[in-house]
Amino acid sequence: MILLLAVVVSGAISRMLPVALPTPLVQIALGFVVGLAGHWRVTLDPELFMLLFLPPLLFLDGWRIPKDALFKDLSTVVELALGLVLLTVVGMGFLIHWMIPAMPLAVAFALAAVISPTDPIAVSAIAARVPIPKRMMHILEGESLLNDASGLVCLRFAIAAALTGTFSATGAALSFVWMAGAGILVGVALTLVVTRAKAWVSRRFGEETGSQILISVLIPFGAYLIAEHVHASGILAAVAAGVTMSFAEISRQALAVTRMRRNSVWDTIQFAANGIIFVLLGEQLPEILSGLDQTVEMTGHTSPWWLALYVVAIMAGLAALRFTWVWVSLRITLLRRAPSGKTGTRPPWRLVAAMSFAGVRGAITLAGVLTLPLTMGDGTPFPGRELAVFLATGVILTSLVMASLGLPLLLRGLTMPPEPSQQAEEDMARVAAAEAAIRAVERVQHALAEGRDDADVYAAVGARIMDGYRERIESRAADGDLRNEARASERIERDLRLAAVQAERDQIARIARDRGIGSELANKLMRELDLLEVRYK
Repeated sequence: MILLLAVVVSGAISRMLPVALPTPLVQIALGFVVGLAGHWRVTLDPELFMLLFLPPLLFLDGWRIPKDALFKDLSTVVELALGLVLLTVVGMGFLIHWMIPAMPLAVAFALAAVISPTDPIAVSAIAARVPIPKRMMHILEGESLLNDASGLVCLRFAIAAALTGTFSATGAALSFVWMAGAGILVGVALTLVVTRAKAWVSRRFGEETGSQILISVLIPFGAYLIAEHVHASGILAAVAAGVTMSFAEISRQALAVTRMRRNSVWDTIQFAANGIIFVLLGEQLPEILSGLDQTVEMTGHTSPWWLALYVVAIMAGLAALRFTWVWVSLRITLLRRAPSGKTGTRPPWRLVAAMSFAGVRGAITLAGVLTLPLTMGDGTPFPGRELAVFLATGVILTSLVMASLGLPLLLRGLTMPPEPSQQAEEDMARVAAAEAAIRAVERVQHALAEGRDDADVYAAVGARIMDGYRERIESRAADGDLRNEARASERIERDLRLAAVQAERDQIARIARDRGIGSELANKLMRELDLLEVRYK
Protein backbone atom coordinates (compact mmCIF):
# COMPACT_ATOMS: atom_id res chain seq x y z
CA MET A 1 0.00 0.00 0.00
CA ILE A 2 2.85 2.36 0.80
CA LEU A 3 4.46 1.65 -2.57
CA LEU A 4 1.23 2.41 -4.42
CA LEU A 5 0.71 5.55 -2.34
CA ALA A 6 4.23 6.69 -3.25
CA VAL A 7 3.44 6.18 -6.93
CA VAL A 8 0.31 8.34 -6.67
CA VAL A 9 2.10 11.07 -4.69
CA SER A 10 5.06 11.09 -7.11
CA GLY A 11 2.79 11.89 -10.04
CA ALA A 12 1.29 14.84 -8.18
CA ILE A 13 4.70 16.14 -7.06
CA SER A 14 6.21 15.93 -10.55
CA ARG A 15 3.35 18.06 -11.89
CA MET A 16 3.66 20.61 -9.07
CA LEU A 17 7.39 21.19 -9.42
CA PRO A 18 8.33 24.42 -11.24
CA VAL A 19 11.11 22.62 -13.14
CA ALA A 20 10.56 19.72 -15.54
CA LEU A 21 11.73 16.81 -13.38
CA PRO A 22 10.93 13.32 -14.73
CA THR A 23 8.56 11.28 -12.60
CA PRO A 24 11.04 8.34 -12.19
CA LEU A 25 13.49 10.60 -10.34
CA VAL A 26 10.71 11.76 -8.01
CA GLN A 27 9.71 8.14 -7.42
CA ILE A 28 13.29 7.15 -6.62
CA ALA A 29 13.52 10.03 -4.14
CA LEU A 30 10.27 8.99 -2.43
CA GLY A 31 11.47 5.39 -2.35
CA PHE A 32 14.68 6.56 -0.66
CA VAL A 33 12.61 8.29 2.03
CA VAL A 34 10.54 5.13 2.53
CA GLY A 35 13.71 3.05 2.63
CA LEU A 36 15.09 5.11 5.52
CA ALA A 37 12.34 3.61 7.66
CA GLY A 38 13.74 0.10 8.00
CA HIS A 39 10.46 -1.54 9.07
CA TRP A 40 8.77 -0.37 5.85
CA ARG A 41 11.53 -1.38 3.48
CA VAL A 42 10.91 -4.21 1.02
CA THR A 43 13.59 -6.87 0.81
CA LEU A 44 13.94 -7.23 -2.93
CA ASP A 45 14.04 -10.82 -4.20
CA PRO A 46 15.40 -10.46 -7.77
CA GLU A 47 13.70 -13.57 -9.16
CA LEU A 48 10.34 -12.61 -7.66
CA PHE A 49 10.83 -9.03 -8.85
CA MET A 50 11.45 -10.17 -12.42
CA LEU A 51 8.44 -12.52 -12.32
CA LEU A 52 5.99 -9.93 -10.97
CA PHE A 53 6.95 -6.87 -12.99
CA LEU A 54 8.81 -7.74 -16.19
CA PRO A 55 6.39 -10.17 -17.94
CA PRO A 56 3.33 -7.87 -17.94
CA LEU A 57 5.30 -4.74 -18.86
CA LEU A 58 7.27 -6.40 -21.67
CA PHE A 59 4.12 -8.18 -22.88
CA LEU A 60 2.30 -4.85 -23.07
CA ASP A 61 5.20 -3.19 -24.89
CA GLY A 62 5.26 -6.00 -27.44
CA TRP A 63 1.47 -5.82 -27.78
CA ARG A 64 1.26 -2.06 -28.35
CA ILE A 65 4.43 -1.26 -30.28
CA PRO A 66 3.60 -0.47 -33.93
CA LYS A 67 4.60 -3.60 -35.82
CA ASP A 68 5.10 -1.92 -39.19
CA ALA A 69 7.46 0.61 -37.60
CA LEU A 70 9.32 -2.17 -35.77
CA PHE A 71 9.78 -4.32 -38.87
CA LYS A 72 10.77 -1.32 -40.98
CA ASP A 73 13.77 -0.67 -38.73
CA LEU A 74 14.31 -4.28 -37.65
CA SER A 75 17.92 -4.37 -38.84
CA THR A 76 18.78 -1.27 -36.80
CA VAL A 77 16.97 -2.68 -33.75
CA VAL A 78 18.84 -6.00 -33.97
CA GLU A 79 22.16 -4.20 -34.38
CA LEU A 80 21.51 -2.23 -31.18
CA ALA A 81 19.95 -5.09 -29.23
CA LEU A 82 22.54 -7.73 -30.05
CA GLY A 83 25.67 -6.18 -31.50
CA LEU A 84 25.83 -3.22 -29.13
CA VAL A 85 25.16 -5.43 -26.10
CA LEU A 86 28.01 -7.80 -27.00
CA LEU A 87 30.34 -4.87 -27.65
CA THR A 88 29.35 -3.30 -24.33
CA VAL A 89 29.92 -6.52 -22.38
CA VAL A 90 33.38 -7.08 -23.84
CA GLY A 91 34.53 -3.46 -23.93
CA MET A 92 33.19 -2.40 -20.53
CA GLY A 93 34.24 -5.69 -18.94
CA PHE A 94 37.89 -5.09 -19.77
CA LEU A 95 37.61 -1.39 -18.84
CA ILE A 96 36.10 -2.14 -15.42
CA HIS A 97 38.70 -4.82 -14.69
CA TRP A 98 41.47 -2.43 -15.75
CA MET A 99 40.14 0.35 -13.50
CA ILE A 100 39.47 -1.95 -10.53
CA PRO A 101 41.97 -4.82 -10.53
CA ALA A 102 40.46 -6.15 -7.31
CA MET A 103 37.30 -7.08 -9.23
CA PRO A 104 37.88 -10.39 -11.09
CA LEU A 105 37.47 -10.29 -14.86
CA ALA A 106 34.42 -12.59 -14.82
CA VAL A 107 32.69 -10.35 -12.27
CA ALA A 108 33.59 -7.28 -14.36
CA PHE A 109 31.95 -8.97 -17.36
CA ALA A 110 28.89 -9.71 -15.19
CA LEU A 111 28.64 -6.04 -14.23
CA ALA A 112 29.08 -5.00 -17.86
CA ALA A 113 26.28 -7.42 -18.82
CA VAL A 114 23.76 -5.94 -16.38
CA ILE A 115 24.46 -2.34 -17.42
CA SER A 116 24.16 -3.12 -21.13
CA PRO A 117 20.31 -3.33 -21.45
CA THR A 118 18.38 -0.06 -21.78
CA ASP A 119 15.07 0.77 -20.12
CA PRO A 120 12.21 2.13 -22.30
CA ILE A 121 10.10 2.91 -19.23
CA ALA A 122 12.47 5.60 -18.06
CA VAL A 123 12.91 7.02 -21.56
CA SER A 124 9.14 7.23 -22.05
CA ALA A 125 8.75 9.06 -18.76
CA ILE A 126 11.54 11.51 -19.61
CA ALA A 127 10.10 12.08 -23.10
CA ALA A 128 6.67 12.93 -21.68
CA ARG A 129 7.59 16.63 -21.43
CA VAL A 130 9.87 16.78 -24.49
CA PRO A 131 8.42 14.26 -26.98
CA ILE A 132 10.89 12.01 -28.73
CA PRO A 133 10.32 11.68 -32.51
CA LYS A 134 8.11 8.69 -33.26
CA ARG A 135 10.57 6.72 -35.36
CA MET A 136 13.37 7.25 -32.87
CA MET A 137 11.10 6.12 -30.03
CA HIS A 138 10.07 3.00 -31.95
CA ILE A 139 13.73 2.06 -32.43
CA LEU A 140 14.45 2.61 -28.73
CA GLU A 141 11.42 0.54 -27.72
CA GLY A 142 12.34 -2.29 -30.07
CA GLU A 143 15.93 -2.24 -28.85
CA SER A 144 14.91 -2.45 -25.20
CA LEU A 145 12.49 -5.30 -25.88
CA LEU A 146 15.30 -7.46 -27.25
CA ASN A 147 18.46 -6.34 -25.47
CA ASP A 148 17.10 -7.38 -22.06
CA ALA A 149 17.37 -11.01 -23.09
CA SER A 150 20.84 -10.72 -24.63
CA GLY A 151 22.17 -8.82 -21.61
CA LEU A 152 20.81 -11.32 -19.11
CA VAL A 153 22.11 -14.26 -21.13
CA CYS A 154 25.59 -12.71 -21.02
CA LEU A 155 25.12 -12.23 -17.27
CA ARG A 156 24.40 -15.94 -16.77
CA PHE A 157 27.57 -17.00 -18.52
CA ALA A 158 29.65 -14.42 -16.68
CA ILE A 159 28.35 -15.70 -13.32
CA ALA A 160 29.00 -19.30 -14.39
CA ALA A 161 32.55 -18.35 -15.40
CA ALA A 162 33.09 -16.64 -12.03
CA LEU A 163 31.84 -19.68 -10.11
CA THR A 164 33.59 -22.38 -12.16
CA GLY A 165 36.57 -20.51 -13.60
CA THR A 166 35.82 -21.84 -17.11
CA PHE A 167 34.08 -20.41 -20.17
CA SER A 168 33.15 -21.99 -23.51
CA ALA A 169 32.35 -19.66 -26.40
CA THR A 170 30.75 -22.48 -28.39
CA GLY A 171 28.58 -23.54 -25.46
CA ALA A 172 27.60 -19.93 -24.84
CA ALA A 173 26.58 -19.42 -28.48
CA LEU A 174 24.52 -22.63 -28.58
CA SER A 175 22.89 -21.79 -25.29
CA PHE A 176 22.02 -18.31 -26.51
CA VAL A 177 20.39 -19.73 -29.64
CA TRP A 178 18.35 -22.15 -27.55
CA MET A 179 17.29 -19.55 -25.00
CA ALA A 180 16.26 -17.03 -27.66
CA GLY A 181 14.63 -19.48 -30.08
CA ALA A 182 12.81 -21.53 -27.46
CA GLY A 183 11.69 -18.42 -25.59
CA ILE A 184 10.15 -16.88 -28.71
CA LEU A 185 8.54 -20.21 -29.67
CA VAL A 186 6.98 -20.61 -26.22
CA GLY A 187 5.53 -17.09 -26.28
CA VAL A 188 4.07 -17.48 -29.77
CA ALA A 189 2.68 -20.98 -29.20
CA LEU A 190 1.06 -20.24 -25.84
CA THR A 191 -0.61 -17.06 -27.11
CA LEU A 192 -2.00 -18.75 -30.22
CA VAL A 193 -3.35 -21.70 -28.23
CA VAL A 194 -4.96 -19.51 -25.57
CA THR A 195 -6.49 -16.97 -27.97
CA ARG A 196 -7.92 -19.67 -30.23
CA ALA A 197 -9.34 -21.57 -27.27
CA LYS A 198 -11.04 -18.53 -25.76
CA ALA A 199 -12.35 -17.49 -29.21
CA TRP A 200 -13.91 -20.94 -29.63
CA VAL A 201 -15.50 -20.78 -26.17
CA SER A 202 -16.81 -17.27 -26.85
CA ARG A 203 -18.41 -18.32 -30.14
CA ARG A 204 -20.08 -21.35 -28.58
CA PHE A 205 -21.11 -20.05 -25.15
CA GLY A 206 -20.78 -16.26 -25.26
CA GLU A 207 -18.11 -13.89 -24.02
CA GLU A 208 -17.60 -12.80 -20.42
CA THR A 209 -15.64 -9.55 -20.20
CA GLY A 210 -14.00 -10.23 -16.84
CA SER A 211 -12.69 -13.63 -17.92
CA GLN A 212 -11.30 -12.23 -21.16
CA ILE A 213 -9.40 -9.51 -19.30
CA LEU A 214 -8.04 -11.95 -16.75
CA ILE A 215 -6.83 -14.28 -19.51
CA SER A 216 -4.87 -11.42 -21.11
CA VAL A 217 -3.23 -10.71 -17.75
CA LEU A 218 -2.28 -14.36 -17.20
CA ILE A 219 -0.75 -14.95 -20.66
CA PRO A 220 2.59 -13.13 -20.02
CA PHE A 221 3.11 -14.87 -16.68
CA GLY A 222 2.37 -18.27 -18.23
CA ALA A 223 4.77 -17.63 -21.11
CA TYR A 224 7.50 -16.45 -18.73
CA LEU A 225 7.18 -19.40 -16.34
CA ILE A 226 7.02 -22.06 -19.08
CA ALA A 227 10.06 -20.60 -20.85
CA GLU A 228 12.07 -20.42 -17.63
CA HIS A 229 11.07 -24.01 -16.82
CA VAL A 230 12.66 -25.24 -20.06
CA HIS A 231 15.72 -23.00 -19.46
CA ALA A 232 14.74 -20.56 -22.20
CA SER A 233 14.41 -16.78 -22.02
CA GLY A 234 11.25 -15.86 -20.15
CA ILE A 235 11.74 -12.23 -21.14
CA LEU A 236 11.71 -13.00 -24.87
CA ALA A 237 8.74 -15.32 -24.29
CA ALA A 238 6.77 -12.43 -22.77
CA VAL A 239 7.76 -10.10 -25.61
CA ALA A 240 6.87 -12.68 -28.26
CA ALA A 241 3.53 -13.30 -26.54
CA GLY A 242 2.74 -9.59 -26.70
CA VAL A 243 3.66 -9.29 -30.38
CA THR A 244 1.61 -12.40 -31.20
CA MET A 245 -1.33 -11.08 -29.18
CA SER A 246 -1.66 -8.05 -31.44
CA PHE A 247 -1.87 -10.25 -34.55
CA ALA A 248 -4.19 -12.79 -32.90
CA GLU A 249 -6.60 -10.06 -31.83
CA ILE A 250 -7.03 -8.85 -35.42
CA SER A 251 -8.51 -12.16 -36.58
CA ARG A 252 -10.36 -13.04 -33.33
CA GLN A 253 -12.02 -9.81 -32.25
CA ALA A 254 -13.35 -9.42 -28.73
CA LEU A 255 -16.47 -7.45 -27.83
CA ALA A 256 -16.11 -3.67 -27.85
CA VAL A 257 -16.84 -3.45 -24.12
CA THR A 258 -14.14 -6.07 -23.47
CA ARG A 259 -11.54 -4.12 -25.43
CA MET A 260 -12.36 -0.85 -23.68
CA ARG A 261 -12.29 -2.31 -20.18
CA ARG A 262 -9.19 -4.34 -20.97
CA ASN A 263 -7.34 -1.23 -22.13
CA SER A 264 -8.27 0.52 -18.89
CA VAL A 265 -7.05 -2.42 -16.80
CA TRP A 266 -3.75 -2.62 -18.68
CA ASP A 267 -3.20 1.13 -18.44
CA THR A 268 -3.60 0.87 -14.67
CA ILE A 269 -1.25 -2.12 -14.46
CA GLN A 270 1.36 -0.27 -16.52
CA PHE A 271 1.11 2.89 -14.41
CA ALA A 272 1.32 1.03 -11.10
CA ALA A 273 4.09 -1.40 -12.08
CA ASN A 274 6.27 1.28 -13.70
CA GLY A 275 6.00 3.47 -10.64
CA ILE A 276 6.64 0.69 -8.12
CA ILE A 277 9.80 -0.32 -9.97
CA PHE A 278 11.41 3.09 -9.42
CA VAL A 279 10.10 3.38 -5.86
CA LEU A 280 11.69 -0.01 -5.12
CA LEU A 281 14.94 1.21 -6.63
CA GLY A 282 14.92 4.17 -4.26
CA GLU A 283 14.14 1.88 -1.33
CA GLN A 284 17.32 -0.11 -1.94
CA LEU A 285 19.58 2.96 -1.80
CA PRO A 286 19.85 3.27 2.03
CA GLU A 287 20.97 -0.34 2.35
CA ILE A 288 23.45 0.03 -0.52
CA LEU A 289 24.90 3.21 0.98
CA SER A 290 25.13 1.68 4.46
CA GLY A 291 27.98 -0.56 3.32
CA LEU A 292 29.83 2.24 1.57
CA ASP A 293 32.97 1.98 3.77
CA GLN A 294 33.48 -1.71 3.00
CA THR A 295 32.82 -1.06 -0.69
CA VAL A 296 35.48 1.66 -0.82
CA GLU A 297 37.94 -0.53 1.07
CA MET A 298 37.62 -3.26 -1.55
CA THR A 299 38.86 -0.87 -4.26
CA GLY A 300 42.04 -0.21 -2.29
CA HIS A 301 41.15 3.44 -1.62
CA THR A 302 39.94 5.33 1.42
CA SER A 303 37.88 8.13 -0.13
CA PRO A 304 34.33 7.39 -1.34
CA TRP A 305 34.88 9.88 -4.15
CA TRP A 306 36.74 7.14 -5.98
CA LEU A 307 33.42 5.31 -6.34
CA ALA A 308 31.87 8.39 -7.92
CA LEU A 309 34.87 8.58 -10.26
CA TYR A 310 34.34 4.96 -11.27
CA VAL A 311 30.67 5.62 -12.01
CA VAL A 312 31.59 8.63 -14.16
CA ALA A 313 34.23 6.60 -16.01
CA ILE A 314 31.76 3.77 -16.65
CA MET A 315 29.16 6.24 -17.93
CA ALA A 316 31.75 7.82 -20.21
CA GLY A 317 32.68 4.39 -21.57
CA LEU A 318 29.04 3.45 -22.14
CA ALA A 319 28.33 6.77 -23.87
CA ALA A 320 31.40 6.47 -26.11
CA LEU A 321 30.55 2.90 -27.16
CA ARG A 322 26.91 3.73 -27.79
CA PHE A 323 27.70 6.95 -29.70
CA THR A 324 30.21 5.14 -31.92
CA TRP A 325 27.91 2.18 -32.56
CA VAL A 326 24.87 4.36 -33.33
CA TRP A 327 26.88 6.60 -35.65
CA VAL A 328 28.31 3.63 -37.57
CA SER A 329 24.91 1.91 -37.70
CA LEU A 330 23.12 4.99 -39.02
CA ARG A 331 25.95 5.65 -41.47
CA ILE A 332 25.70 2.12 -42.87
CA THR A 333 21.90 2.42 -43.06
CA LEU A 334 22.12 5.69 -45.01
CA LEU A 335 24.70 4.26 -47.37
CA ARG A 336 22.61 1.15 -47.95
CA ARG A 337 19.49 3.16 -48.72
CA ALA A 338 21.20 5.83 -50.83
CA PRO A 339 20.32 5.83 -54.54
CA SER A 340 22.75 4.15 -56.89
CA GLY A 341 25.77 6.32 -57.63
CA LYS A 342 25.37 8.50 -54.52
CA THR A 343 27.29 8.24 -51.28
CA GLY A 344 24.41 9.11 -48.97
CA THR A 345 24.43 11.67 -46.21
CA ARG A 346 26.06 11.76 -42.81
CA PRO A 347 23.79 11.24 -39.81
CA PRO A 348 23.20 14.47 -37.82
CA TRP A 349 25.39 14.51 -34.73
CA ARG A 350 22.50 15.74 -32.57
CA LEU A 351 20.42 12.74 -33.61
CA VAL A 352 23.27 10.37 -32.76
CA ALA A 353 23.83 12.15 -29.43
CA ALA A 354 20.11 11.95 -28.61
CA MET A 355 20.11 8.21 -29.33
CA SER A 356 23.14 7.88 -27.04
CA PHE A 357 21.59 9.87 -24.18
CA ALA A 358 18.38 7.86 -24.52
CA GLY A 359 20.22 4.69 -23.48
CA VAL A 360 18.88 4.89 -19.93
CA ARG A 361 19.42 2.01 -17.53
CA GLY A 362 16.68 0.95 -15.13
CA ALA A 363 14.79 -2.03 -13.76
CA ILE A 364 16.60 -4.77 -15.66
CA THR A 365 19.98 -3.47 -14.49
CA LEU A 366 18.86 -3.37 -10.86
CA ALA A 367 17.27 -6.82 -10.93
CA GLY A 368 20.19 -8.31 -12.82
CA VAL A 369 22.92 -7.07 -10.48
CA LEU A 370 20.99 -8.26 -7.43
CA THR A 371 20.97 -11.80 -8.87
CA LEU A 372 24.73 -12.02 -8.36
CA PRO A 373 25.26 -14.89 -5.89
CA LEU A 374 26.19 -14.11 -2.30
CA THR A 375 28.82 -16.86 -2.05
CA MET A 376 31.08 -18.96 -4.24
CA GLY A 377 30.84 -22.72 -4.53
CA ASP A 378 33.19 -23.20 -1.56
CA GLY A 379 31.19 -20.86 0.68
CA THR A 380 33.48 -17.83 0.42
CA PRO A 381 31.86 -14.44 -0.34
CA PHE A 382 31.30 -13.69 -4.01
CA PRO A 383 34.12 -11.27 -4.93
CA GLY A 384 33.11 -7.70 -5.63
CA ARG A 385 29.35 -8.18 -5.26
CA GLU A 386 28.73 -5.08 -3.10
CA LEU A 387 30.91 -2.98 -5.38
CA ALA A 388 29.07 -4.23 -8.48
CA VAL A 389 25.70 -3.42 -6.88
CA PHE A 390 26.85 0.09 -5.99
CA LEU A 391 28.30 0.81 -9.43
CA ALA A 392 25.20 -0.51 -11.21
CA THR A 393 22.98 1.67 -9.00
CA GLY A 394 25.19 4.67 -9.72
CA VAL A 395 24.92 4.03 -13.45
CA ILE A 396 21.10 3.87 -13.23
CA LEU A 397 20.83 7.18 -11.36
CA THR A 398 23.45 8.95 -13.47
CA SER A 399 21.90 7.85 -16.75
CA LEU A 400 18.49 9.06 -15.59
CA VAL A 401 19.87 12.48 -14.64
CA MET A 402 21.91 12.79 -17.83
CA ALA A 403 18.91 11.89 -20.00
CA SER A 404 16.69 14.30 -18.06
CA LEU A 405 19.09 17.17 -18.69
CA GLY A 406 20.52 16.23 -22.09
CA LEU A 407 17.55 14.93 -24.08
CA PRO A 408 15.45 18.11 -23.90
CA LEU A 409 18.42 20.17 -25.10
CA LEU A 410 19.29 17.80 -27.93
CA LEU A 411 15.72 17.28 -29.12
CA ARG A 412 14.67 20.92 -29.02
CA GLY A 413 14.42 22.10 -32.61
CA LEU A 414 15.86 18.86 -34.01
CA THR A 415 14.56 18.27 -37.53
CA MET A 416 13.97 14.63 -38.33
CA PRO A 417 13.55 13.15 -41.81
CA PRO A 418 9.87 13.49 -42.77
CA GLU A 419 7.77 10.46 -41.94
CA PRO A 420 5.72 9.01 -44.81
CA SER A 421 2.12 10.18 -44.54
CA GLN A 422 -0.48 7.55 -43.72
CA GLN A 423 -3.37 9.80 -44.71
CA ALA A 424 -4.00 7.94 -47.98
CA GLU A 425 -4.16 4.60 -46.14
CA GLU A 426 -6.52 6.08 -43.55
CA ASP A 427 -8.80 7.55 -46.23
CA MET A 428 -8.89 4.22 -48.09
CA ALA A 429 -9.75 2.28 -44.92
CA ARG A 430 -12.48 4.75 -43.87
CA VAL A 431 -14.06 4.73 -47.34
CA ALA A 432 -14.01 0.91 -47.50
CA ALA A 433 -15.53 0.67 -44.02
CA ALA A 434 -18.25 3.21 -44.89
CA GLU A 435 -19.13 1.33 -48.08
CA ALA A 436 -19.40 -1.93 -46.13
CA ALA A 437 -21.61 -0.17 -43.56
CA ILE A 438 -23.95 1.14 -46.27
CA ARG A 439 -24.33 -2.35 -47.73
CA ALA A 440 -25.06 -3.77 -44.28
CA VAL A 441 -27.66 -1.08 -43.49
CA GLU A 442 -29.43 -1.68 -46.81
CA ARG A 443 -29.49 -5.43 -46.24
CA VAL A 444 -30.80 -5.23 -42.66
CA GLN A 445 -33.25 -2.46 -43.53
CA HIS A 446 -34.89 -4.57 -46.25
CA ALA A 447 -34.95 -7.64 -44.01
CA LEU A 448 -36.63 -5.77 -41.14
CA ALA A 449 -39.13 -3.90 -43.33
CA GLU A 450 -40.23 -6.92 -45.37
CA GLY A 451 -43.93 -7.54 -44.96
CA ARG A 452 -44.53 -4.63 -42.56
CA ASP A 453 -46.98 -1.79 -42.99
CA ASP A 454 -44.53 0.84 -41.67
CA ALA A 455 -41.77 -0.01 -44.18
CA ASP A 456 -41.38 3.69 -44.98
CA VAL A 457 -40.16 4.30 -41.42
CA TYR A 458 -37.38 1.74 -41.89
CA ALA A 459 -36.48 3.33 -45.24
CA ALA A 460 -36.30 6.82 -43.69
CA VAL A 461 -34.14 5.70 -40.78
CA GLY A 462 -31.85 3.71 -43.08
CA ALA A 463 -31.49 6.63 -45.46
CA ARG A 464 -30.55 8.94 -42.58
CA ILE A 465 -27.84 6.56 -41.43
CA MET A 466 -26.52 5.94 -44.95
CA ASP A 467 -26.36 9.68 -45.67
CA GLY A 468 -23.83 10.05 -42.89
CA TYR A 469 -21.66 7.32 -44.39
CA ARG A 470 -21.98 8.83 -47.88
CA GLU A 471 -20.77 12.17 -46.53
CA ARG A 472 -17.72 10.40 -45.11
CA ILE A 473 -17.01 8.77 -48.47
CA GLU A 474 -17.34 12.07 -50.33
CA SER A 475 -15.09 13.93 -47.91
CA ARG A 476 -12.38 11.26 -48.16
CA ALA A 477 -12.63 10.75 -51.90
CA ALA A 478 -12.56 14.46 -52.80
CA ASP A 479 -9.42 16.14 -54.11
CA GLY A 480 -7.62 19.40 -53.36
CA ASP A 481 -9.73 22.24 -51.97
CA LEU A 482 -12.82 20.05 -51.55
CA ARG A 483 -10.92 17.64 -49.27
CA ASN A 484 -9.47 20.51 -47.21
CA GLU A 485 -12.93 22.05 -46.89
CA ALA A 486 -14.39 18.71 -45.81
CA ARG A 487 -11.72 18.23 -43.16
CA ALA A 488 -12.22 21.77 -41.88
CA SER A 489 -15.92 20.97 -41.64
CA GLU A 490 -15.11 17.82 -39.67
CA ARG A 491 -13.00 19.80 -37.20
CA ILE A 492 -15.78 22.35 -36.71
CA GLU A 493 -18.32 19.57 -36.23
CA ARG A 494 -16.04 17.89 -33.68
CA ASP A 495 -15.68 21.09 -31.65
CA LEU A 496 -19.44 21.71 -31.69
CA ARG A 497 -20.23 18.12 -30.72
CA LEU A 498 -17.71 18.20 -27.86
CA ALA A 499 -19.29 21.41 -26.57
CA ALA A 500 -22.73 19.77 -26.80
CA VAL A 501 -21.54 16.65 -24.98
CA GLN A 502 -20.07 18.74 -22.17
CA ALA A 503 -23.34 20.66 -21.83
CA GLU A 504 -25.28 17.36 -21.69
CA ARG A 505 -22.95 16.04 -19.02
CA ASP A 506 -23.27 19.17 -16.87
CA GLN A 507 -27.06 19.10 -17.13
CA ILE A 508 -27.31 15.40 -16.22
CA ALA A 509 -24.99 15.95 -13.25
CA ARG A 510 -27.17 18.87 -12.12
CA ILE A 511 -30.33 16.77 -12.38
CA ALA A 512 -28.68 13.89 -10.50
CA ARG A 513 -27.54 16.22 -7.69
CA ASP A 514 -31.12 17.48 -7.40
CA ARG A 515 -32.29 13.85 -7.12
CA GLY A 516 -34.26 14.17 -10.35
CA ILE A 517 -32.87 10.83 -11.59
CA GLY A 518 -31.32 7.86 -9.82
CA SER A 519 -27.60 7.12 -9.72
CA GLU A 520 -27.91 4.04 -11.95
CA LEU A 521 -29.57 6.00 -14.74
CA ALA A 522 -27.12 8.88 -14.28
CA ASN A 523 -24.14 6.50 -14.63
CA LYS A 524 -25.64 4.97 -17.78
CA LEU A 525 -26.15 8.38 -19.41
CA MET A 526 -22.67 9.53 -18.38
CA ARG A 527 -21.17 6.39 -19.88
CA GLU A 528 -22.87 7.07 -23.20
CA LEU A 529 -21.55 10.64 -23.19
CA ASP A 530 -18.04 9.42 -22.34
CA LEU A 531 -18.10 7.13 -25.35
CA LEU A 532 -19.23 10.00 -27.57
CA GLU A 533 -16.47 12.24 -26.24
CA VAL A 534 -13.83 9.59 -26.87
CA ARG A 535 -15.22 9.18 -30.39
CA TYR A 536 -14.72 12.84 -31.26
CA LYS A 537 -11.43 13.51 -29.44
